[in-house]
This record gives sequence, structure tokens and C-alpha cells, in this order.
Amino acid sequence: MKSTFLAWILRMPLIKRWALMHSIKSENIAEHSQQVAVIAHLLAVIRNQYFDGDINPERAATVALYHEVSETKLQDINHVTKYHNPALTKEFKKLEEQAERECLQSLPKALQAQFKPLLVQAEVEPEYKQIVKAADLISAYLKACDEISFGNKEFIHVKQRLNSMLETFKQNMPEVTFFLDTFEDDCFVSVDELSNSDH
Repeated sequence: MKSTFLAWILRMPLIKRWALMHSIKSENIAEHSQQVAVIAHLLAVIRNQYFDGDINPERAATVALYHEVSETKLQDINHVTKYHNPALTKEFKKLEEQAERECLQSLPKALQAQFKPLLVQAEVEPEYKQIVKAADLISAYLKACDEISFGNKEFIHVKQRLNSMLETFKQNMPEVTFFLDTFEDDCFVSVDELSNSDH
């Protein structure tokens, strides 16, 4: 059986994020997914090391790599558009799950059982879904901070919304606070400052 699965995945760099917003630095869903995977991996390691967690960091990273797979068929949908109306949100969620299942079904049948809890968000274990969602928000938050640092006022409200959402996650996930306290500030300094900090 031939499969279109990889062909869809390889199109992820073509799908632009923040399409309805002016961005100083463009971002696609392949870049975003890689960042979310790194952040999810770090969050899992931090949870295990400092907060008595028992989560597989490699699995968290893999779930994160595939968390936007529906967008290979649907494109990136603006968050406010997606969530401003409950009826629309419900329909968008249905479309996303259908796209996820189509991606799953594009794989050879013998591989589908292994990929189902990675590709279909409804099948992802709750603790992994939570850590990937936190990583997703952190990635978007850092993006908003970066845009604002270059004078892009369009991301001010985005940062405020994401910061509010992250505060909710911090209440039950101390690793989120630890992560931001440890890594956030250096994400916005120059290469020279980074190099000097490493000595």
C-alpha cells in the first residue's frame, strides 16, 4: 500500500501561522511544532526532576510534533475566530478530528494503532495532552513577546490573553512557572549577550 501520510507532513512548512495578523517574523506550523516538541520535552523533564512527575519526555515530544496534524488539511485557524462562538468552536473541533482521522487512515493499516494516540487528539492520554497544551501556549506566548520586542503592537492583546491562560496552567503545573522563570528572559537577548552568558 502506498501512503500519502508523509507527503502531508512534508507540507507543514507551507502552512503559515498567524495568517490574519501582521507579523515581523513569519512562522509556519512545522517550525511551531518543533518548538512545542522541545518545550513539551523540557516541561516533562522538569516535572520528573523537580515535582515528582512520572511522564515520558520522549512521548510528550512526539505527541507535540503531531499536535497540529489537522492543519495540514485545514490550515491554521485564528484562535479568536475559532473560540469566540461556542457553535463555531464545536464545528471546528469536528473538522479537526475528521482531518486527524483522515491523516491516520492515510497510513498503512498495520501502523494505525500505534499512531492513533499520537494523531487523534481525542485519543491522547490526558496528562500528555495537558503538557503539550501548556507547551503550545508557551510557544505562542514567546512568539507574541518576540513580536512586541520588535515594536509590533498587534501582538499586545495576544500576549495578554496567553498570559492569562498560562496563569491557569501554573496553578496545577509548577513546571510551567519553573520553565518560564528559567528560560523566558534569555529568549529575547542578542546573540552577543547569549554568548557572553554562556561563559
